[in-house]
Amino acid sequence: MKIDVPYGKDGSMSAEINDDVKISFLEANDVQIGDEDENIKVAINNPINSKSFKEFLRDTKKVLVIVNDATRPTPTQKILEFIFDDLKQTDFNFIIATGAHRGPSQEEYLQIFGSYYEEIKDRIIVHDARVEEDMVFLGQSTNGTQMYVNKAGVEADKIIIISSVEPHYFAGYTGGRKSFLPGIAGYTTIEQNHKLALVPEAKALALDGNPVHEDMIDAIKTVKQEIFSIMTVLDKHHKVYATCCGHINDSFHAAIDLANEVFAAPLEEKADIVVSVVKFPQDIDLYQAQKGIDNAKLALKENGIMILVAKCRCGIGGKAFADLLGSSDTPEAALETIEKGYVLGYHKAAKMAEIGLWAQMWGVTDVKPEVISKLFIKPFSHLQTAIDLALKEKGRNASVLFLMDGGLTVPLIK
Repeated sequence: MKIDVPYGKDGSMSAEINDDVKISFLEANDVQIGDEDENIKVAINNPINSKSFKEFLRDTKKVLVIVNDATRPTPTQKILEFIFDDLKQTDFNFIIATGAHRGPSQEEYLQIFGSYYEEIKDRIIVHDARVEEDMVFLGQSTNGTQMYVNKAGVEADKIIIISSVEPHYFAGYTGGRKSFLPGIAGYTTIEQNHKLALVPEAKALALDGNPVHEDMIDAIKTVKQEIFSIMTVLDKHHKVYATCCGHINDSFHAAIDLANEVFAAPLEEKADIVVSVVKFPQDIDLYQAQKGIDNAKLALKENGIMILVAKCRCGIGGKAFADLLGSSDTPEAALETIEKGYVLGYHKAAKMAEIGLWAQMWGVTDVKPEVISKLFIKPFSHLQTAIDLALKEKGRNASVLFLMDGGLTVPLIK
């Protein structure tokens, strides 16, 4: 059998596997996509527990629109088609909710804003969590997190959020409150929040008892401005499946069930070998593609082999997690270092190290072998080579599962 998987924005990789090998595929569920434009229009015109969009903007002096960076598939440009005519009647700015990520490249600006970029480029703020003078203190969360956010979020009269809701490996789900924390939060705030990801309750699809989510909800409570939230749910082809608008928390929760319909994928049994394919744009670097590792662990047998397939166009990404893993001889040693003191990025290192205790992690990426091999990931340049070696090691009776959108799909054992 020949199997093709996406690699990078427009590329692919393939592998030939004998027909006698037990192969299965798991991907996001198929859902019925209607008229995307009508979907968005109806949601904006019928917001949940909120004024209509036009009424929301009425008599507004200054509006801030919070949008995701290029690591998310959020269809920001498409949403602007429905709100920009009203928005440009106001004094507006956009802020790119980078969290602790780097700012966008020129190509990524166009990925986010498309044809609107030239008209609005002088009104775009790129959040930089490390610039302390741009942050304003709003209070403290129940968990003790010091809430610092970008002053642009405080200076605006009203706030619009454009985001998308998908499973997230420690926040439960993306979207909603995440636009503020980590989206436009200060570095110290993000670090304190993400430290909470080290506990078992911080996992995909989990909100109740998840301290990371609870912290983010506390952050929203400190925001005094009126907010109009536009939450999209995309299908596995990044088409708009649903849109929920209005109150920030209510629109977020309304989108969750719809997101589960797409991304919570039932699985009969775990596999000996799991190939986790991380698609564009989440394949930007290993820091983001790690989500495909964390989701794949849910489908992998103990002592199994996980093969990450992600281009990692910009290399490793986060420095702290790479430095920690790279300086540790074993996963156990990495976890011991994290226990001694947390640094932002260590949550990602912890998730990877925990998997390294019971499974092998291999990677088909563009990252240099001498770099990725220090992170407990065995490097490969070709999928075929990795598959052949994994089957040789696990035996011809081994089962192979292809997780076809590993960054977003969450396997659920029936």
